[in-house]
Amino acid sequence: MMRFYEPGGVDGTFADQGWQRPHLCGPNSGSCVEVNLGNRGLVGVRDSKNPDSPVLVFDDEEWERFLEAANAGQFRRNHRE
Repeated sequence: MMRFYEPGGVDGTFADQGWQRPHLCGPNSGSCVEVNLGNRGLVGVRDSKNPDSPVLVFDDEEWERFLEAANAGQFRRNHRE
């Protein structure tokens, strides 16, 4: 687990060519996030519309727990129509 995190201090941690966005975002980036899995043990997440925005950094364990929770539907909104 990461003990300290400075959003502006991750410059150079993730290679520029390592950023990926979901295919559903399309060519115009839309309102998406980009993920970088290129740094062993760390995962970077940033706003696709602003590549100079702060990068959220997760270690592998945190990222796996997030994915498990997302896949289980933990973050779905209950929309009422």
